Amino acid sequence: MIPSALSVWVVDDDESVRWVLEQALRQARMMPRCFESGADLFEALEAEKPDVLITDIRMPEMSGLELMDRVNTNYPDLPVIVITAHSDLDSTVAAYKGGAFEYLPKPFDVDDAIKLVSDAAHQRARGKRDTRQPAAVPGMIGHAQSMQEVFRAIGRLSRSSMNVLITGESGTGKELVARALHQNSPRAARPFVALNTSAIAQDLLEPELFGHEKGSFTGAAERRIGRFEQADGGTLFLDEIGDMSVDLQTRLLRVLAESEFFRVGGQRPVRVDVRVIAATNQKLDQEVKRGHFRADLFHRLNVMAIEVPPLRARREDIPNLVKFYMNQAASELGAEPKALSQAALEALVSYDWPGNVRELVNTCRRITVKAAGKEVVAQDIHHDLSGSALGGLSTDWTGKLTEWAEGQLVFDGASPLLSEALPAFERALILVALRQARGKRLEAAKLLGWGRNTLTRKIKEYGLEELY
Repeated sequence: MIPSALSVWVVDDDESVRWVLEQALRQARMMPRCFESGADLFEALEAEKPDVLITDIRMPEMSGLELMDRVNTNYPDLPVIVITAHSDLDSTVAAYKGGAFEYLPKPFDVDDAIKLVSDAAHQRARGKRDTRQPAAVPGMIGHAQSMQEVFRAIGRLSRSSMNVLITGESGTGKELVARALHQNSPRAARPFVALNTSAIAQDLLEPELFGHEKGSFTGAAERRIGRFEQADGGTLFLDEIGDMSVDLQTRLLRVLAESEFFRVGGQRPVRVDVRVIAATNQKLDQEVKRGHFRADLFHRLNVMAIEVPPLRARREDIPNLVKFYMNQAASELGAEPKALSQAALEALVSYDWPGNVRELVNTCRRITVKAAGKEVVAQDIHHDLSGSALGGLSTDWTGKLTEWAEGQLVFDGASPLLSEALPAFERALILVALRQARGKRLEAAKLLGWGRNTLTRKIKEYGLEELY
């Protein structure tokens, strides 16, 4: 039930937004009062205080973030709801860290706004108020609603050190999310250590995580500090956690439960204070049911879950992402950024991006190197995308692959070749096998030399469920 007679003040330099909110608040039996600027608001606050304040972020003279800073200082128990058309991670997290109760991107649903006002008033009545200071965050692009949910989650966790499980397909940017979580946490000044657990052989993963003592095994010529000790006081990001062996899962569980472990060959426990952020492209709850992943470890990691959407599910973000990464590629080469024709941009937006943002980044790099002239045309896009997917190759496919790899290595900091090529290579072969087998997965798995379960997992990983 919505509380009656709530006093709600609105600060926005846009008259139409003020009018819409005023009408909606009145219909909800609340008492609205609107202001065009922060100066007008603070003049009124000298005489009385509302129950809830709604403010825009981008305003002339005094921004919403400056306004919230003054509100936090002078009226710390006043809940603030932020509305803005600028839907980026920096604004979202800065709003939460500045003390916002909630963040609502424009265009917004008035019913959502009314509910937030009600929730904010209830929070104030319970006396729960969190005042926070803004901090710099790495840029992330996303106007799509699914990315806005990711930004909100990062903002809500900005004062937390709880464990987080990040899910999503390969290449969606799970490590970027993990870094944003770290840099907006109380551990920001301490190390962020990342490890892809699937990139290391299982028998080497234990000493990699926990370190080893001198002479503990052949080749251990000296003591080595593992990733947990390197991350002490900070954050350890474990990518592809679903590929970890069950035995090693048991050791990881103990560290999470007791904050201590033994180095390989060690006799004394090592105590650490580490926040673990894990990521996977698998459905861990299903792996738990199959007995491939420990249920207790899953619950330890899954304190808070964030799902990063695939790029095909947020196509409206592709133009901004393309612009950003084309500029980045040009900067890496010391060249002028190339413009894209409308047809070329439409081709990029309509493509399904099985490799997600990682594939988009490398596509922008290749286009920057290979496209003739200052404008990229649709023919450049179609040629590059067919090559990037390793589809439609001639019989000299190894030559094409060599050409592609050489193009990748033009750039410093390019993604590891295998992490880019293998997903595209596997996806192409899976599609061929499924077409040959007319969608029969068992038969397709035999053609590929896999078991049915492996094929099923790969189909989910590459987003091919809707096709087969």
